[in-house]
Amino acid sequence: MKILMVLTSHQALGDSGEKTGFWLEEFAAPYYAFTDAAALVTLASPLGGQPPVDPRSEAEASQTESTRRLMADPKVLAQLSRTVRLVDVVAGDFDAVFYPGGHGPMWDLAGDPHSIALIETMLASGKPAAFVCHAPAALLHVRRAGGEPIVEGRNVTGFANSEESAGGVADRLPFLVETMLKENGGNYTQVTDGHPHVVVDGMLITGQNPASSAPAAQALLKKLNVVSAPGFVMIPWNGS
Repeated sequence: MKILMVLTSHQALGDSGEKTGFWLEEFAAPYYAFTDAAALVTLASPLGGQPPVDPRSEAEASQTESTRRLMADPKVLAQLSRTVRLVDVVAGDFDAVFYPGGHGPMWDLAGDPHSIALIETMLASGKPAAFVCHAPAALLHVRRAGGEPIVEGRNVTGFANSEESAGGVADRLPFLVETMLKENGGNYTQVTDGHPHVVVDGMLITGQNPASSAPAAQALLKKLNVVSAPGFVMIPWNGS
């Protein structure tokens, strides 16, 4: 079982002078869910090498059992420092793909042609693709074979506008995840801010926020017939 995890290479929060990147928990919890299930995990990013970590996710208040495990794991930290370039990734080499969030994906993965092609190929091949928190931004330009947005008519979630407003950086972002998913025709749902919420629509898996990262990973593993994944919304697939 081979799982690809795609991380952002973007580190500037617009023109604010602040830094961003990927959210530590949204990488750590899924990574260990996959490796503890004996999956072989490959890490990729648009530029390759070390992807930037969102400084906010390194704050003590954001730490979890998974992030502490990660920071004490030199083998994984070394793997993280040498992600492969997305341009060199072959979709057919993997059984599934998982995108952690953080604000970074809103700038680079949202428009990256290699990421777009990867997602389109994975879903068209009947392979699961999961996106958590801000990572559904990577679905912005993903299309079906007929040209329709991949989320059109499908049940999805992602970081809520109310959660973005509470974070205080909404005015520095290129778009809002919830708004984008709705404008592209997605049937967007959310729960109370900060609570886990994962929606599964066929092979498309989306999680609302950092609390949804572990459940989203379990939902992906369930698609691969590895483990059960209680606590998420299962919705019949309505086509790729």
